[in-house]
Amino acid sequence: MARVRLSVAERREELLRAAIEQIEARGVAAVRIADVASALGVSNALVLYHFSTKEKLVAAAFAYAAEDDLAHLRKLLGRRTSAWRRLRAAVRWYAPTGQAKGWRLWIEGWAVALREPALRDVAKQLDQQWKAAIAEVITEGVAAGEFRCPDPAATALRLTALLDGLAVQLTSYPGALSRARAQEWVDEALAREVGLEHQEGGGVAHGREIPSRVRHLWPVAA
Repeated sequence: MARVRLSVAERREELLRAAIEQIEARGVAAVRIADVASALGVSNALVLYHFSTKEKLVAAAFAYAAEDDLAHLRKLLGRRTSAWRRLRAAVRWYAPTGQAKGWRLWIEGWAVALREPALRDVAKQLDQQWKAAIAEVITEGVAAGEFRCPDPAATALRLTALLDGLAVQLTSYPGALSRARAQEWVDEALAREVGLEHQEGGGVAHGREIPSRVRHLWPVAA
């Protein structure tokens, strides 16, 4: 059966999806242009027409994989609800116990980025976008009186560093840490970073909902 003729944009998207699948299956270092071409039944020349080198294909594939997640992140953070609910939803979704991008793909990418400037630049830009989005909602929470956080940018960096580190533990060392314990640590860190307090008689401080598992971390307000 003849292949359907695709537009340039459609073809690039098809190649990027195939590249992501091959990277996840073979690893960044081992994947070849030929693997991507073979998966789609096209020639190596066609892949190279759209992406002149393997390095450019890999960098574009990582950017493509992250853009959907960034779009979903912005959707979660753009909801018409409290800053706490938006922040919690975003962090839980992004966490390695959530439903965000394949962490194995990103751990592979971080390793290769040490030696590949093109991929390093892409990864850095995407990381900065993520941190900026988290810092923005924290800033909104501070302005609304929901959070006590003197440096939202530093908080965003610490939170994402924790999530990245837990992802390595859960992905690279199966059994080293349970998903339930990882989620507990994420919830505790999140509440601590934005200065949530437990008030006597319930789990709400200044109108904020406090996760039940972290209520014990803060003293009763005077």
